[in-house]
Amino acid sequence: MNAQEVIRACREEGLSLSEYALRRESAQGGLSPEEILRRFDQMLSVMETSAREALEKPVRSVSGLTGGDAYLYEQRRKTGSLLGGAVSRAVAFALSCSEVNASMGRIVACPTAGSCGIVPAAVLSVEQEYGLSREAVVRSLLTAGLVGQIIGEHACLAGAQGGCQAECGSASAMAAAAVTELLGGFPSQSFDAAAMAIKNSLGLVCDPVAGLVEIPCIKRNAGGVTNALTAADMALAGIASRIPFDDTVETMNRVGRQLPAALRETAAGGLATTRTGLELAAALRKRNQEDPA
Repeated sequence: MNAQEVIRACREEGLSLSEYALRRESAQGGLSPEEILRRFDQMLSVMETSAREALEKPVRSVSGLTGGDAYLYEQRRKTGSLLGGAVSRAVAFALSCSEVNASMGRIVACPTAGSCGIVPAAVLSVEQEYGLSREAVVRSLLTAGLVGQIIGEHACLAGAQGGCQAECGSASAMAAAAVTELLGGFPSQSFDAAAMAIKNSLGLVCDPVAGLVEIPCIKRNAGGVTNALTAADMALAGIASRIPFDDTVETMNRVGRQLPAALRETAAGGLATTRTGLELAAALRKRNQEDPA
């Protein structure tokens, strides 16, 4: 399956991407469309909780390296933000989801735990901004999943394999496609948005400090959702990606293979090996040795 085939099928049958994805999921998984939608509704409920939990009170990570930023940003939003309503809300939601993940809370890996904040933040912020129905948001998650499935088939979704472009880049593409459909875009526009989101994160390395999905991962989720919303807004304006989605995914796969191992989730390069990154890792090791529990 590739984007061009999906676009052609949607055009011929008069389907949205979410309807195409629902039919495909039902045929392959043997579940009724109603059961699939019910399961996606449950996932949305988990997303809603994780997107707000760290805004209401500071949430600290298990390691102690991160936490409290979502709460700080939410206080900033209440007094005014440079980014405006929908985008600033998305940033807050993305930070919250990521901090809940780092605290070992309950999240939806979308497509990975390290990029768990981007899709929820995008669709929930747009839902709130435009007063959209819950069913529309649930269905948009099917669109996001379809885009993620195509990326997984033709490239990868793991930072250890393709760098952070495979995690936050893929999540940005999934979110961009979902938001584009939520706001009335055609299937081709959703894939244009997804392609632009990938292009904007092409080559992004995976360099977690101390090998934990916290620094810089949490703030990359905030950057990833702004990337997704920007890409969706451009696509909805009628801006097309000059490099098609399928070509973009193939490029992401090639670039991921070309990244050195030090920049693929090994904590052996990038920000993880800065002076501060090494000091944080050493302090964490010392603390763990003194208090192994």
